[in-house]
Amino acid sequence: MDEKEILKLIDHTQLQADATWEDIVSLCDDAVKYKTATVCIPPTYLKRVHDKYGDDLKLCTVIGFPLGYSCTAAKVVEAQEAIKDGAEEIDTVVNVSDVKNHRYDEVKKELEEIRKACGDKLLKVIIETCYLTEDEKKELCKIVTDVKADYIKTSTGFGSAGATLEDIELFKKNIGPDVKIKAAGGIRTIEDAVAYAEAGCSRIGSSKVLPLVVKKYGL
Repeated sequence: MDEKEILKLIDHTQLQADATWEDIVSLCDDAVKYKTATVCIPPTYLKRVHDKYGDDLKLCTVIGFPLGYSCTAAKVVEAQEAIKDGAEEIDTVVNVSDVKNHRYDEVKKELEEIRKACGDKLLKVIIETCYLTEDEKKELCKIVTDVKADYIKTSTGFGSAGATLEDIELFKKNIGPDVKIKAAGGIRTIEDAVAYAEAGCSRIGSSKVLPLVVKKYGL
């Protein structure tokens, strides 16, 4: 894969609690200039960014982030408000507590509600692989497929570890044909990003890759 082409798969991300408006604008300017897939930003910035950039920029945001254990009603409202403020893609964190207690019916029910709230907007489900057993990951692959989410995503980037190529292989064996894969968390080099793309990821969440590509190729 041409390393410069990797930018088309990047959700250019800034989710730190102390991100300023200037940080967000810099992120968005780069995303527009270098044509990343989206910017992934905190919900609090969505409306301001949408008002500033309009259709020049596709907006992604996170809900139930980063721990996933807020109540379903709160996640549903978060999704609805994010879409109202301009988000076209929603990355939601599963209730990891329910997963660890094997309350899979509750996990599925919540994701069905969020899927409904998202309507025709793209939904990515973050399963936070670092906390899960292999069997739990497989069960979530099935649930994500059943609720018709668009993507299964490895990680928030705020957990104890991020994406691994082993988890991408596990996903590919256990998700349905209509579910795509997003890798995120710990992807800090161009080589990492290319490896995940070649392993089958259609999206890559990273704050590091774009500036590295720009610097390397003088873009």
